[in-house]
Amino acid sequence: MSQAQEAKKHDWSATKYMKYGNERTRPVNDLVAQVIQHFPAPPTRIYDLGCGPGNSTSALLSAFPDAKATGIDTSPDMLEKARAALPNAEFIKGDIGAWTLPSSSDQSPVLVFSNAAVHWLRSPKRLETVSRVFNSLPTGSVIAIQVPDNYDAPTHSLMRAVASEPSKPWSKYFTDVRIGDLADKTRPDLDPIEAAESWYNVLVSSADTVNIWRTEYKHVIKDARGIVDWVATTGLGPYLVRMEGDEEAKVAFEKEYERRLSEVYTKLEDGKVLLGYPRLFVLARRK
Repeated sequence: MSQAQEAKKHDWSATKYMKYGNERTRPVNDLVAQVIQHFPAPPTRIYDLGCGPGNSTSALLSAFPDAKATGIDTSPDMLEKARAALPNAEFIKGDIGAWTLPSSSDQSPVLVFSNAAVHWLRSPKRLETVSRVFNSLPTGSVIAIQVPDNYDAPTHSLMRAVASEPSKPWSKYFTDVRIGDLADKTRPDLDPIEAAESWYNVLVSSADTVNIWRTEYKHVIKDARGIVDWVATTGLGPYLVRMEGDEEAKVAFEKEYERRLSEVYTKLEDGKVLLGYPRLFVLARRK
């Protein structure tokens, strides 16, 4: 298998990701609404870190139509969909953990935006990256970040519980990692999101404004299987990648995970389920 084929095999699916496009874009719009209030004049330059299929970039350009936007993502499929949707924006492949503001003599304020991407960075790199990027911005620039804050939510605690079960068809794929042990950086589960105080502390010395809030969205989903489909393109993805090529193990894992979800997310009057999805928002303006 070529390197290109191998990369595509483990790539994210933009189509599956956008199955819940409206739900995923809602926090984007909520964050953009706050961003608008922090620019006396619209920014002429926008950087969308972890742009995905371009839904966040589209919302940003709707708010700031005269700005030049650049989206950065690691996924070729996401970038392909973004370029097709927004041919006038720039989309490049890159690691947001290593991203730096392009050098320029123009010191006009810029917007650095990141929706549901920074949480993929491990601690302490997550806050180190945010601090480094923010401190490199011109005066008046804004950094605006949204991250899922669901490490302890059933959707994610049950991933860890199912993967840790012994003597199951999938068990052998997790014997080389310590799931839930934050010291093991190779494990498939993501690091918990830092407390709001930690985000505030890394930004406040260089900011004239720091605004932090947390919202739990309540999404109506068809059933427990629908929740599996939702997280399969996000937090569940690294678990499934470990079982790549073993369809029996993957199906068994998803079936058990779905069964456990159905015990927690009980059916509503119309048979659907309500998925609570907490998210942390962080916005700061450079002084």
